[in-house]
Order: sequence, then structure tokens, then C-alpha cells
Amino acid sequence: MTRLTALALTTAMLAGCVAAPPPPEPVVIDPVPVAVPAVTGVAGLQSREPDGCKAGTYRSAIGQPGAVIQTLGITREYRIVEYRGIEPQEYDPLRLVFRLDSAGNIQAVDCG
Repeated sequence: MTRLTALALTTAMLAGCVAAPPPPEPVVIDPVPVAVPAVTGVAGLQSREPDGCKAGTYRSAIGQPGAVIQTLGITREYRIVEYRGIEPQEYDPLRLVFRLDSAGNIQAVDCG
């Protein structure tokens, strides 16, 4: 048993003497510039007007209850988006969009 114990102690001491390998050198990768071709005349895309739907006219309604929207006398197409509601993805730059917060108040007015 002493021989086995001596062998185990010798093995443990030798294991402590082995030096750990040095950490690997960091690899530096230089990004390769990629030329992006110019996109011209893409079908289906529309340019956005700064305020094509005249949303600035209705900014005074922000903070008021959503029920106020029907009393604003809007004669153009508009959309009301409920808080966390699902909004269709078709974009119309001339349509007003009233976005409501969780309390049902008008949070934002924009085009879309």
C-alpha cells in the first residue's frame, strides 16, 4: 500500500510541475471594404414627404383622449392605432395615423 501511495504522491507532484500553455494570441481581422451598388428606380418604393399628410396640423391633439379624433373634422383618410395593436403594413404618405398609448390617449400623430 505504501508503494501505491508513493506512486500517487509522485504523480500528483509531477502534475503540478507541468506549465500551462500560454494563452493564444488574439486574431486581428481587418474588414474588407465592399462596394455597394447604387439602387436606382426600385419599383414599389415611395419617397416620404416631410409632412405630406399635414400631421403637424393635428399635433395639438396629443395627450387628449382618442375619442377626440372624430371631433377634429378630418376630411382625409386616417387610421387609429391602438396601444400594442396590429397595424397593416401598407404605407400611404397622405394618410394620417393617430397612435394611442395604454390609457387610450393620443400619443403621436404622423403619416403612414
